[in-house]
Amino acid sequence: MLPMMLISSNPIFIGLLLSLLAGLSTTIGSLIAFLIKKPTNRILALALGFSAGVMISVSFVELLGNAINFMGLLPANLAFFIGILIIFLVDIFIPHEYMAEKFPSADKSLIRTGLLTALGLAIHNLAEGVAVFVGTLHSIGIGIVLALAIAVHNIPEGISVSVPIFYATRSRREAFWYSFFSGICEPIGALLAAFFIWPFLTPYAIHWILALVAGIMVYISFDELLPAAHRYGEEHIAGIGIILGMLVMAVTLIMLR
Repeated sequence: MLPMMLISSNPIFIGLLLSLLAGLSTTIGSLIAFLIKKPTNRILALALGFSAGVMISVSFVELLGNAINFMGLLPANLAFFIGILIIFLVDIFIPHEYMAEKFPSADKSLIRTGLLTALGLAIHNLAEGVAVFVGTLHSIGIGIVLALAIAVHNIPEGISVSVPIFYATRSRREAFWYSFFSGICEPIGALLAAFFIWPFLTPYAIHWILALVAGIMVYISFDELLPAAHRYGEEHIAGIGIILGMLVMAVTLIMLR
């Protein structure tokens, strides 16, 4: 009993647990793929637009916005555009053959969109895991608030990953596991912070990483999600999806402040 009490009162253990719970909330959004009975291009366009709205809103309002407030315009924007350059190079060299071979009839363009979305959110969740862990070490209360806020907005992020993968492969299991992968990166980020990079994590470094992640997510939104949304459905449907995604993120951020 005593060892369990010591573990439960240990900020390091609590930080790791909170990051795990926040990351696993992504799987709630991934279950949307199981609810789609009859896939249509209009639903896909709406979901892709929604995904882009979520990622653009998070990137500019939370990640880049906070980085600019903390570091200033020049370093924050430098990190932002380095993030864009990194994901641009990844986009050129990332292999897509694995899923194309596994699902020969799959839409290869949509597979790439789903893979890049999963990758972008995985990197994002790594950074968030670090933030939850560091926040918990400063104050368990701060860690709980951060984890709750992240858990809420991880739900629409889970949708962002699962829907393109499901439409490309028609495999609900594949959609679920890719979404789960992006979510589980959250506690992995916390573990990395706890065992390897904690001594080097200054508030400046954390905000620099977040600005870089914002660049990655904005690139994916404009280069992959938005073109795909227009390609698979009506322009107005995609536009409604973008607005809904931004609205959902705005409401969750307002409620959790």
